[in-house]
Amino acid sequence: MTFMNGIRAGLSIAIGYFPIALTFGLLAKTSGLSMWEATAMSMFVFAGAAQYISLTLITTGVDPILIVLNTFVVNIRHFLMTASLNEKMQPDARWKKAIYAFGVTDESFSVLATQKQETIRTSFAAGVILISYGSWVVFTALGHVIGANLPAFLQAAMSIALYAMFVGLLVPSMKGNRKVALLALFGAVIHSALYWSGLLSTGWAILVATLGSAILVEILYTRKGRVA
Repeated sequence: MTFMNGIRAGLSIAIGYFPIALTFGLLAKTSGLSMWEATAMSMFVFAGAAQYISLTLITTGVDPILIVLNTFVVNIRHFLMTASLNEKMQPDARWKKAIYAFGVTDESFSVLATQKQETIRTSFAAGVILISYGSWVVFTALGHVIGANLPAFLQAAMSIALYAMFVGLLVPSMKGNRKVALLALFGAVIHSALYWSGLLSTGWAILVATLGSAILVEILYTRKGRVA
């Protein structure tokens, strides 16, 4: 498995990132970020869901520390993904592992973890990650450029696109999955209570709602399993 094999394996990811990164760049423009700021976020964060959430938090003026904490919570699954992937990767220098670990996303993890070979070469992983990372960064910048050239009324209309996208992602995942539905319900209830009561700021309310809903659902399912 050579570097070029990795490029070919990651091509589908790069194509899939095209509309998502393009939309992120466009929404970043309408949220007030410059092209350099939006592109830098994609370069140094490289986490789709976390970046979209950050746009909302940036727009509402949330403290940067809370944005980092929310990003950490959203991406905490990466600890498990990279730990699992490490068992399949060829032994290599730590600095190389650190580089490709940064580039692991849900999509690249799926491609790498499902390889039939017992050991994955670092060059192959580098190919998969490089083409997906490049696609995300390049199309973020392109989306921002497109957004900058849209008429003012369309830029204003795009402010609701972020919320529409989240609804579009959430609703299909809730169908036939009671756990996801409960997570969404508990999260919404907790966040609404904290927001309308004024007990916590927007950033802290989102963080507490995210963690609180996950804990409540796990407790509920653990007890349900014991009863069964």
